[in-house]
Amino acid sequence: MNNASWNEFEQRVSVEELLHVAIEPLAWPMPQPLALALAERNGNALAAIAALEERRVETPDDDNPLVQELRRMDAKLTALVDIVNRLLVPPGTLPVQRLVRFNARGAVLAADVALPGDAVLLGLRFEHCRSLPLELPALREKQFDDGRTFVAFTSLSDAQSDAIERLVFRHHRRKVAEARQLPG
Repeated sequence: MNNASWNEFEQRVSVEELLHVAIEPLAWPMPQPLALALAERNGNALAAIAALEERRVETPDDDNPLVQELRRMDAKLTALVDIVNRLLVPPGTLPVQRLVRFNARGAVLAADVALPGDAVLLGLRFEHCRSLPLELPALREKQFDDGRTFVAFTSLSDAQSDAIERLVFRHHRRKVAEARQLPG
């Protein structure tokens, strides 16, 4: 067990949410062509997720025709992405949603997630971008008494780590904003 990986994970902001989770066994060490292919796919997936999550501040009293046209185009593109997601990955074919806590260093998986080995490919699908999974090579690092497992991400470039950190920050910020809006 590598406590350094766990300590790095714990010291960073993480987000916990329900995601579609798929886990496959992974040959270790990972072959270089697979590592390169995963890096490219993950870069594309992270860019798509960031673009789809990006929302402008909407001001209802803005009469500017250009702003109104941009809103209409945004709504149309959102609908198109939803249609493509449903065609490419129908809801019935998605992996089960599970509670996952993650950041750029690793993920804590629920007790009911069975790992097929110590090296796995963790596939995370976000609801608004189901057709592009984030596929992260990971190694089992720590088993908790309650059955949860910590896996450390491996082979991520600095750019991928930074993109995941931004993704986590956006999700964390959104959760904090939602919590503040709830009547307390």
